[in-house]
Amino acid sequence: MLRRFLAPVLIVATMTAIPFGVASATGLATCDSGPPEKWQSQDKLTAMLKEKGWEIRKIKVDGGCYEVYAIDDKGERIEAYFHPVTFERIPIADEE
Repeated sequence: MLRRFLAPVLIVATMTAIPFGVASATGLATCDSGPPEKWQSQDKLTAMLKEKGWEIRKIKVDGGCYEVYAIDDKGERIEAYFHPVTFERIPIADEE
C-alpha cells in the first residue's frame, strides 16, 4: 500500500525538481541582458579581452552574463562576468 502511494509522489517530485537543476546559474552574477539575439558575440568579447592582454580559456553563459575564465594581464587566473550587450564587467561577491 505504501509503495503505491510513494511511487507517484517520487515521480512528481523528481519531475518538478529537474527544471530547476538544469536552468540554475551559479548565483555569482546575473545580468538583465534581454534576448540572446541582441547580444554581442563571444568572439568580439574574446578580441576585446585579448587586446587588454588576457589569455582566454573559456567563455560560457551563466545567469544571463558571459562568464569568462582567463589568465589576466598580470598572469593571474581569473573568473569574470560581463554583460553580453554592453561588455560591462559585472562585479561578483568577492570583488565588491
